[in-house]
Amino acid sequence: MTDHREKIIRQIRERAENLYHTHQFFCTESVVVAINEGLGGALSEDQAVAIASGFPLGVGEAGCMCGALSGGILSVGLVLGKNGPYRNRRTVREASGELHDRFKGRFRSTCCRVLTRKVRHTPRIHFEQCAELTGAGAEMAARMILEKRPGLVSQISPARRLRRDSGLAAFFISLGKLFR
Repeated sequence: MTDHREKIIRQIRERAENLYHTHQFFCTESVVVAINEGLGGALSEDQAVAIASGFPLGVGEAGCMCGALSGGILSVGLVLGKNGPYRNRRTVREASGELHDRFKGRFRSTCCRVLTRKVRHTPRIHFEQCAELTGAGAEMAARMILEKRPGLVSQISPARRLRRDSGLAAFFISLGKLFR
């Protein structure tokens, strides 16, 4: 069961990084979409993106809280608050605080401006660092969720694989969305 859990977490991380790397979504959106897909969330992709769209680039481009962390917190609420959000509010708040502390412990900050200060003027390195943070945020959130709801692992098929898009495929996916 632990191997299956780690496979799910790895796939969620890889999916979030892939969504970011292929320019389909920003950090927050990538994390929420990957966790929603990977853990059987009830949202459509459009809904997941809509909920997360105000948070990238440090909350509305203000440079405050890292989008990877805010996406993780949104995802914690999405999954742990499911099936009884009013009964689970305390659990969601506690898990969100724990996720915040783990993220800060690992990266020494939760602020987008602080995390990107040294790479801000080097676009390629900045992009790669944010892709890493996006993957890490998704991984940390998925791990937190599965710690709090371990039974969720058995509801996910071991044969399930999250999609991994090439840059070209991502271009056509994005183009298709424009014409919906």
